[in-house]
Amino acid sequence: MKFFVPAAKDDVKAEQVYGAIAKSVQAPITEKRIWKLCWRDSGTDIECEVGKPLPSSYQTGKELVLAIFDCENNYYKICTLTRGGVKGEPILVGKNSQSSAIYFSDNVNN
Repeated sequence: MKFFVPAAKDDVKAEQVYGAIAKSVQAPITEKRIWKLCWRDSGTDIECEVGKPLPSSYQTGKELVLAIFDCENNYYKICTLTRGGVKGEPILVGKNSQSSAIYFSDNVNN
């Protein structure tokens, strides 16, 4: 899957939007960009993907996931329009043996 940000009209705009979101939520900008994230929360397997809505339990309606950041410490940050994209705080997912990231295929380091 080639890197994209939902609603960005081209690659240049996608990079600009991604950078602005990263700055807003204080996330690092790396060459490896996360496309999909899978994790376990309270015994339930959950996954999210850039360009698709989060599971209904996150109560973001039909908002699409705009970006997922690997914050290198102990967590990932998931951003939708109202959860880190334009306002609000991103969704934090802890890194552990039950979480895994799948990266966009056009990343240099894949």
